[in-house]
Amino acid sequence: MSASPALDAILARIASAAQSAGRNPSDIVLTAVSKQQPWDAVAPVLAAGQKVFGENRVQEALARWEGRREGLELRLIGPLQTNKVREAVALFDVIETLDRDRLAVALAETAARSGRSPRLYVQVNTGEEPQKAGIAPLQADAFLHRVRSELGLPVEGLMCIPPAGEPPGPHFAFLAKIAARNGLARLSMGMSGDFETAITFGATSIRVGSALFGDRSPPAA
Repeated sequence: MSASPALDAILARIASAAQSAGRNPSDIVLTAVSKQQPWDAVAPVLAAGQKVFGENRVQEALARWEGRREGLELRLIGPLQTNKVREAVALFDVIETLDRDRLAVALAETAARSGRSPRLYVQVNTGEEPQKAGIAPLQADAFLHRVRSELGLPVEGLMCIPPAGEPPGPHFAFLAKIAARNGLARLSMGMSGDFETAITFGATSIRVGSALFGDRSPPAA
């Protein structure tokens, strides 16, 4: 019996959605969103063979994965403050939330000093929500040109979080269109409630938390 029936169920749903879309399930990476989860919830998923985990905060990720890092891929999927860039570059394999020039410059400078450069995704605010991080869609092409051509950063894809309460499909299609015209093949999109739709629109990685681990524990007061 698997250490994580929830993981088995998610993998089966990924396979079904991929096959329905005429895609190979092995082309889709499952990022297990371990943020704010107790280790007792994460351990069975890790033991069942999951190797890619997503975290929202640098300090929380450092505390969780210290001494457990080997053989895993860690992805930062929450906003990154410039004063945390050095620690983030040292810890994460992938940073999915590059969304502004100041952060791009800090990442480029840190990569040059450290000799380490995580793979990067640019976060696009497809719904243009003022409270949400991400580059505005109309600025995405110019921003991508700057970070890749002028700063030399290894951007491999785009990420988005559609507005709550709106059908996600048009946002996924919009992100895919921006990626295609900029020659980017990777799309991080889709979460617990909509990852099958995201797979239909070409997601190459999905971010699943509550469907794997249950609802997150509230932060301590």
